[in-house]
Amino acid sequence: MHPYNRLPSSGHNSPSPPHSPLRSPRYRQNRSSKASSGRFINQPGRTLIQRIVWHLLSVLIRRQGFFLFAPLLYISGMLLYMGSGSFPDDRLPIIPRHFAPGSRYRSPQLCEKLRPEMDADNSSADAISTVWKHSFSAYKGGEWRPCVNTSSGVLPESNGYIYVEANGGLNQQRTSICNAVAVAGYLNATLLIPNFHFHSIWRDPSKFGDIYDEDYFISSLENDVRVVNKIPEYLMERFDRNMTNVYNFRIKAWSPISYYKDAVLPRLLEEKVIRISPFANRLSFDSPPAVQRLRCLANYKALRFSSPILTLGETLVARMKERSANYGGKYISVHLRFEEDMVAFSCCEFDGGAQEKVDMTEARERGWKGKFNKPGRVIRPGANRINGKCPLTPLEVGLMLRGMGFDKNSVIYLASGKIYDAERTMAPLLEMFPNLITKEMIATDEELAPYKNYSSRMAAIDYTVCLHSEVFVTTQGGNFPHFLMGHRRYLNGGHSKTIRPDKRKLALIFDNPKIGWKTFKRQLLSMRSHSDSKGFELKRPNDSIYTFPCPDCMCRTNKSEDSKTSLAT
Repeated sequence: MHPYNRLPSSGHNSPSPPHSPLRSPRYRQNRSSKASSGRFINQPGRTLIQRIVWHLLSVLIRRQGFFLFAPLLYISGMLLYMGSGSFPDDRLPIIPRHFAPGSRYRSPQLCEKLRPEMDADNSSADAISTVWKHSFSAYKGGEWRPCVNTSSGVLPESNGYIYVEANGGLNQQRTSICNAVAVAGYLNATLLIPNFHFHSIWRDPSKFGDIYDEDYFISSLENDVRVVNKIPEYLMERFDRNMTNVYNFRIKAWSPISYYKDAVLPRLLEEKVIRISPFANRLSFDSPPAVQRLRCLANYKALRFSSPILTLGETLVARMKERSANYGGKYISVHLRFEEDMVAFSCCEFDGGAQEKVDMTEARERGWKGKFNKPGRVIRPGANRINGKCPLTPLEVGLMLRGMGFDKNSVIYLASGKIYDAERTMAPLLEMFPNLITKEMIATDEELAPYKNYSSRMAAIDYTVCLHSEVFVTTQGGNFPHFLMGHRRYLNGGHSKTIRPDKRKLALIFDNPKIGWKTFKRQLLSMRSHSDSKGFELKRPNDSIYTFPCPDCMCRTNKSEDSKTSLAT
């Protein structure tokens, strides 16, 4: 049976032809013939003009392609009409530009609006004494205490020597040191004191012993990992006494400890000396307990700042407590990241105008040659701000802290590098908090002279003062606040005592010109309370052990001494 004929053929062998489609020429021809027979033209009761218009519409409907050009004809006609006359410039139509909420830097305008009510607000309680008052009772697990144990046995014979190069700034180098200790211990290798790689951004030529107490580091690890400051001469002769001739492993970031056992250890046994460069972030955060214990031991026990840095840091802590005697010796520390390189790298726009754009373009080219000028790369300052990627300005830090209930007499230690356009950008913060102090203000020129040209040593001083503050405020991500949060948890029963503002929410708040002081303060107090509740946090998979030391480096504090003893062992 033919596919076109589903019924019996009734004796006919030829199939019936298919029906004509509705748009076929034959169908249109029949329809036209019906129209010409008087269907449209000879209808009674229509005038001549009506019949002509009706006929034109019928033609246009049959020729639907015309409607594709109708919008173009309309626009062309409007342009000709508007161009035929002349309008004064002030009467030209203006199309307003719409900005997404949180995409603009309008904090100065908001500060000007809120300033009278902010200065008149006398309702603030003693925020620095009450900020953490519900922390320990609210957390189900209770307090934690340090419990990093050292070994007491004798180390077996070493499998060889490992040399690593620690790159980055102070705390990225600290990551490399702790990870190197863990890898060397796991492979039963001897660790050579890590070498610090000179970086074009930090430009600090300091060596390990300039920042850390080298002898204390070696002696603290002697029962767990062998650490030396020199490779035996007989081994270096094989490499012409040149470390660059030693085989270098190029290890992927976040490699598991099993990779070191499977790939690095065989080569170590063969060569007896290996080099790993670069070494930052080359070990996964999720490792067996034996590896995590060595990380804890290195970070919280073995790494101690060199005697000159530690002495000056502790002196500044004592002076800060004296300055804050009216608050029981409690002070706030703020890590402000508004240096020129940070502002440039963020690709955000602030209120510096044309000069700011020139400065940032030059800084990006100086620090990251060509990275921001690659074909296809688009810089979106508004999107960066909405996503919370812009560093807080000094003015925004002041607004935030006042909104969180800290009064203008609060004593604040400011940890930072050289602030961009400091004379202009720091003025509002100093007006809101006259008792703001930097290391340059609280230390003498003679005390700071040995560290002036060394960014990592200056950062180590800031680290010490921030570590012992009652409140630590972080304004931008990075290794410095992450290490400090973990170290503060280690010292404060598991609580970081850190304010971590939600910068996405802040972007919306700071870009809202209609917000009043009471609403502003209520939202900022809620943000402060959230930081309090997040002070206790346990390490989750892929979290840094240096930020979340519980439970790998700490044990729960229980009421019975017996349970404490059992946990320690």
